[in-house]
Amino acid sequence: MAGGTPRVHYLAGFSCPLGGLAAGKPRVLCHEADVFLSTGSEFVYVYDQEGGLLTAVYRFPDQVWHLQLLAPRRALYVLCARRGIYCLSLDTPSRSVSQANKDSEEDELPYPVMPVDPDACVLPDATLCAFIVLDDMLVALAQGPTQWKMQLFEHPCLGEDPQPGGQIGEVELSTYTPEIGIPGKPTAPHFLPVLCCMSLPGSRAPHGHPQACGGFTLEEALFGLLFGADATLLESPVILCGLPDGQLCCVALRALVTSRSAPGDPKALVRILHHLEEPVVFIGALKTEPQTEEAVESELSSMEVHSDCLVALGHHGRTLAIKASFDKSGNLVPELQEYFLPGPVLCAACGGGGRIYHSTPSDLRVVDLAQGSIPLDPQQPNRAPGSLPPTLCPTSLSVCSVLTVSVSPRAPAGETELLALSAKGRLMSCSLSPKSPGPTRMTSASADRKIKELLSGIGDVSERVSFLKKAVDQRNKALTSLNEAMNVSCALLSSREGPRPISCTTTTSWSHLPLQDVLTATCLLQNSGDFSLDRGWTLCIQVLTSSSALDLDAAGSAVTYTIPVDRLGPGSQREVTLPLGPTESGVLDLPVTVSCALFYSLREVVGGALAPSDPLEDPFLEEHALDLLPEQEGICLPLSRLTVDMLRCLRFPGLASPHTQAPCLLSPARDPVDTFLEACCGPSSEPTGPASLRAKYLPPSVASIKVSAELLRTALEDAHSGVPLCSATLQWLLAENAAVDIVKARALSSVQGVAPNGTDIHLIIREVAVTDLCPAGPIQAVEIQVESSSLADMCRAHHAIVGRMQAMVREQAAQSSSPPDLRMQYLRQIHANHEALLREVQALRDRLCTEDEASSCATAQRLLQVYKQLRSPSLVLL
Repeated sequence: MAGGTPRVHYLAGFSCPLGGLAAGKPRVLCHEADVFLSTGSEFVYVYDQEGGLLTAVYRFPDQVWHLQLLAPRRALYVLCARRGIYCLSLDTPSRSVSQANKDSEEDELPYPVMPVDPDACVLPDATLCAFIVLDDMLVALAQGPTQWKMQLFEHPCLGEDPQPGGQIGEVELSTYTPEIGIPGKPTAPHFLPVLCCMSLPGSRAPHGHPQACGGFTLEEALFGLLFGADATLLESPVILCGLPDGQLCCVALRALVTSRSAPGDPKALVRILHHLEEPVVFIGALKTEPQTEEAVESELSSMEVHSDCLVALGHHGRTLAIKASFDKSGNLVPELQEYFLPGPVLCAACGGGGRIYHSTPSDLRVVDLAQGSIPLDPQQPNRAPGSLPPTLCPTSLSVCSVLTVSVSPRAPAGETELLALSAKGRLMSCSLSPKSPGPTRMTSASADRKIKELLSGIGDVSERVSFLKKAVDQRNKALTSLNEAMNVSCALLSSREGPRPISCTTTTSWSHLPLQDVLTATCLLQNSGDFSLDRGWTLCIQVLTSSSALDLDAAGSAVTYTIPVDRLGPGSQREVTLPLGPTESGVLDLPVTVSCALFYSLREVVGGALAPSDPLEDPFLEEHALDLLPEQEGICLPLSRLTVDMLRCLRFPGLASPHTQAPCLLSPARDPVDTFLEACCGPSSEPTGPASLRAKYLPPSVASIKVSAELLRTALEDAHSGVPLCSATLQWLLAENAAVDIVKARALSSVQGVAPNGTDIHLIIREVAVTDLCPAGPIQAVEIQVESSSLADMCRAHHAIVGRMQAMVREQAAQSSSPPDLRMQYLRQIHANHEALLREVQALRDRLCTEDEASSCATAQRLLQVYKQLRSPSLVLL
């Protein structure tokens, strides 16, 4: 075979961008002494091999993706990216080249540059990615929004109107996932589709040299097995299409022409031959079986080689070979063989004698499928004569970085000449002499020894490959998840003021259980953004209770609930209900803070991807892989925070209508003090019930707050306009309570409620006049008074009111409202009185620790009186 080290001649050099040319777009064609070449830029060069110089340079409006020469018509067809197909007449260039326009690069380049006239575009279409021209038809492959479409046109004729005669057929080949690009501009695929024409011997095949126009002639037996009886009977050329996703499909052209008038689904015309599972970069045909002298002379006279083997190469080196052979029963069946060549494959070409030339970034190689050069192995008796070889042994030609290669038809008899373009933009001629040494053939003994050596490492290689595949999958998933987490984090952190794409709303309600009523919190997680929350996301809800009001030294307790977020897509929501109390002892510690946050676990998502890709190299590395994670091991994004205080938890059984009281919640537990007083009261004419005894011996604890009427009107005028001030104030305090609607409907200014532990709490709102504070006269104010028989519950309600007042004062202070003129001496006196009361409180508490039981009763009574004075100050919030 022609192999070994070739004689390489550098013919010419072309402009090359920094970093070299890119694979996939350059093309080289040869016709007689002319070489037509494109480097993937907007230029097409014509080089004369005999004269050793450039004869023409054509400039197109965009990148050139494909070239095809139709020799009998002396026409060069060019696919221009995002423009369409142009036709250049090689005899009359004035029709297709604008001579009036002078390119600015003429002064810089040593050869003239001729801009291509826009009228030379015979098929304008921005979606075209591949084409092939036959003698009377043009086949184009267009990239639709989600599908590849094969379109069939009448042949564009040169002359006054070079436009195609019209579309005569169309069929959809396959779906694909579109790439993300610039809106409104078609995205060029990373790998261009490959088209090839196969025809029967003697049928109307493409004119000229078959490889020059992308066509091959297959033997009738192989043609019928591959494409079916319909294509054989119609003697129809068949277009083979190799797609970037690996599909190898075919369409019979004559059936496609009549598909519009014939019944049935046009998609039935498409036949899937194979799937390489990697981008198809080359489709061709070979003559592998030895020929007689008469057959060789016949083919030379007709200039038509009848190929008996179809080949297709994938980008990563997977090679498919199909030929017709006979099975054990004597039936003609297709023989399919897959090989794995070194990759990635940049380009390939079919040569004579069953040879395939293919280029990788490191070398240009040749493999031989010819049967005459591969002796039969006596240790493989099942192998039939003429079958495909079980393995291929690539032979290096010692030429690197070849981006496109073609077989020149001008080589002398018995020799092979390759025309190649390197990544540096050099056009090379590689001559292969038949005397050059071919690949070394192994004997049976050496082959057995080599096979044993290879089998010994298969186990390790297989295990390593599985580990590598698992590592790649884990890292791809981790990167996708991290990208989504970054989008979620940026969206939440950049939307603090407006509506957030992910929100969590918390509401409280009382639930009826068989033994007691329970206060529950319902957290609603909503995703109103454009992204999804998948693996690694967790909703964390923390419930923090305050210290007990009766035990000043008690610390608050926190409970955190974690709920995995499983595929919360756009527009979805997730609801979680949690109990807040009371506890097993029947106590509900208020206030309770409910905080919601999203937590993204780096350990769960990234931990597996940080493990070594091949643990066989370092088995101890996996144990320390997770140490690379940061200390916090995740990302925490706060969502919401809600404080559940006494005003939110109050219930008002007296406000409910009779029909709603029937399914009422369980009554609170009976106060043990009332039970004791009821048992102690005896028969008497005076009322001696528990209420009267409590009122006589245990008067309710009272606390009050005075607020300027002007301050309240300013704060509540938008939401409570037209409502009496006292009623509006009560509605504002109970805005987060379920009974606020009844309070609004009845315009109440005082209400009797029940605390979670069953004690009564009375809220009274009334207008008062505060004197002695302003020299201009009395200040109109609103007094908010809280009464309860339980000192602890009164304190909790008072604390809730004070919190709302503080928020209102801060909001109004931001609006820079000026307070009225006040008597400073009066304020100083009130301040001094409160300081004296605080000192007395401290002294009374110290005395309680040292006094006996008899004397401590009077001290406790005095302490309660002082507390009452502190909770009813003479100051007013202005």
